[in-house]
Amino acid sequence: MESSIVTSVFLPLALGIIMLGLGLSLTLADFKRVVVMPKAIIVGLVCQMLILPFVCYGIAKAVGLPPVLAVGLMLLAASPGGATANLFSHLAKGDVALNITLTAVNSVLSVISLPIIVNLSMKLFMQESATIPLQVKEVLQVFAVVLVPTGIGMLVRAKKLNLALRMEKPVRIASAVFLVLIIAAAVAGQRQNLVDFFKQVGIAALLFNLASMGLGYLIPRLVRLSKRQSVAIGMEVGIHNGTLAIVIATTLLNNAAMSIPAAIYSLIMFFTAAGFAFIVNRSKIDEEPAAG
Repeated sequence: MESSIVTSVFLPLALGIIMLGLGLSLTLADFKRVVVMPKAIIVGLVCQMLILPFVCYGIAKAVGLPPVLAVGLMLLAASPGGATANLFSHLAKGDVALNITLTAVNSVLSVISLPIIVNLSMKLFMQESATIPLQVKEVLQVFAVVLVPTGIGMLVRAKKLNLALRMEKPVRIASAVFLVLIIAAAVAGQRQNLVDFFKQVGIAALLFNLASMGLGYLIPRLVRLSKRQSVAIGMEVGIHNGTLAIVIATTLLNNAAMSIPAAIYSLIMFFTAAGFAFIVNRSKIDEEPAAG
């Protein structure tokens, strides 16, 4: 996808609308849960920010991804959970409040962690070609696009609750439409190479998606978090913010090919998330009291 008004204006605007929709469902109480249930938050953050990058790196190396696509997959791994995770967590009877809190905390922390992971992955996979750093100005741009709309949404909810409740559904619908358009634009921009890219990154994206959801669910169960919390973390870790990854790849890094893993992953995750929700809903695992 070549740099144009679509990538420089439309994509950040679309991401802003998605984050505004997330903000409309957030309150200050959601952030207080970081203190109220620290174990679940810590486990989710460890899975998302520490374990996943290593898993993604291992998959990229094992599959033998071309360097630019490997960096694109690492960029996706470094991106925080997407707002879509909240919806799928609700469908799977997960702890949606935990999802919202993790999304908010991840969005803040990713301002620091994302540039670090992307820079390291570019050095590891692209070696001497790793000459495109995320400068402070660009980090602040991501910070503004992600957090400012979220803050506006929270402010609207705090001051005008009825307005926020009325806006929530149409903004959520608009967010879904924008997500589809963004994925379509990313794919259309590389349509001549799409089959080749899918051959190269499709298996890696699927493996990474399954590993993300699987580890995101199993690790919390192993440390005795409740089933609802484990489902929430599984969705949060497995459903990445592909929109953010595409925006960064096409605007800040100015590399269309790096957006392909996020676009393909975003297509795959809808099916795997639906399957995951179906499986955990049919699971006979007994619920335990919340441990965190």
